[in-house]
Amino acid sequence: MAAVDNKTAPWTFVLDEPTRILVVDDDPILREFASVYLSTPYTSIDTACDGAAARIRLSQASYDVLLLDIEMPQLDGLSLLQEIRSGDRLRRLPVIMLTGHDDISSIDQAYHIGANSFATKPVNWRQLSYQIRYVLRTSRLEGAQGGSRDCGNLPSTKDHPLAPVTEHDVRNFLESVILRAGALEEQLSVHDRARFSEPLQSLGSFTQRAFAEYFERVRSPAADCNHCTEVASERRDAGPDYRTLADTRSAVVVE
Repeated sequence: MAAVDNKTAPWTFVLDEPTRILVVDDDPILREFASVYLSTPYTSIDTACDGAAARIRLSQASYDVLLLDIEMPQLDGLSLLQEIRSGDRLRRLPVIMLTGHDDISSIDQAYHIGANSFATKPVNWRQLSYQIRYVLRTSRLEGAQGGSRDCGNLPSTKDHPLAPVTEHDVRNFLESVILRAGALEEQLSVHDRARFSEPLQSLGSFTQRAFAEYFERVRSPAADCNHCTEVASERRDAGPDYRTLADTRSAVVVE
């Protein structure tokens, strides 16, 4: 396959769905960069200089994604995040932490409070755009699966149809489940390990099998249906550890 010539390839916007983003950072240069690099024909950017100003913004308008710095005057990012997650109106608002910290404790604390993702400075704005799109799509999907349950400030997928899911989106989602399951298991206390260790291990193993099964199909899209049936039969005969996604869903329904 010929390599893509980046000089002649047409420019595309990563954030290609109607999205309103609030960027909170005490650095005026970063706020200006965010307004320039994240803005698209479909995306609007608002900014706030600290957590206190962001609190006012959040009370006056609805946002799809919040980019939140950790260290700020007035009200720091972790404190604001805690407020957001403790209330009903914004508890499902996707939040990506923006900070110069790359130490484990800052990352753990942000995720423990309820951050959806974490990005470090200096910011790669193109990469962050993909990260925002991934977090937004995942949150909208969770809201759609939740039916009539409260979905916070997330827009309706009927009003804003989702863009086609790419192979990159599927891979990132499956990888995130595997990594998150492993990270949660490592953080379990002695008391919680007996309760949650086995379910987390099962989730990680199941997702790894789904990951392998998906990309096997991607590599061989024209695979013979009879062969697929034989493989599925062999997996069922081998026991529950080798069940496919379809087998597992059927088993849940039956049980």
